[in-house]
Amino acid sequence: MMREILKMGDPRLQRVARPVEDIHDPAVTSLIAEMFETMHATNGAGLAAPQIGVDLRVIIFGFDANPRYPDVPPVPVTALINPWFEKLTEEVEESWEGCLSVPGLRGMVPRCTHIRYGGTLEDGTTLVREAKGFHARVFQHEFDHLDGFLYPQRIVDMSKFGFIDVLFPESGLADLEAH
Repeated sequence: MMREILKMGDPRLQRVARPVEDIHDPAVTSLIAEMFETMHATNGAGLAAPQIGVDLRVIIFGFDANPRYPDVPPVPVTALINPWFEKLTEEVEESWEGCLSVPGLRGMVPRCTHIRYGGTLEDGTTLVREAKGFHARVFQHEFDHLDGFLYPQRIVDMSKFGFIDVLFPESGLADLEAH
């Protein structure tokens, strides 16, 4: 079942999500399935449970190709329960980000370029993985949602934040987000 995605301004997006206590609860499996259905229906690169109004530390992300980010490499399709991450470098790179909770807009956001992250997979096993580049960016973006942050709060130069159809008028990206 596709879920409604909360929009920036909804106070539920500003809360710190609660850890999942019972990862084997069938409701967690249903939540992850609904998150994937919602993410795919909206061409998302990732989705956090708080974006659909569920106050739990669950994120999903990944794709082989994504029309909203046509020039980036694939990111492994992943669902993580109670994720964590650590920076493996102090190097930061700025790049354009968008968000399903901030439709029609993009901003230039600084993110750490090399991280290690992990958490519990849906089957109860533990995942630990290193990521660089866009993969690291997507993870950090989704992780931010668990702590009540949206990407505009990370923008350093607000002159690099605006509507997709103005920033990238020939790209056709704005049409992908007009749902």
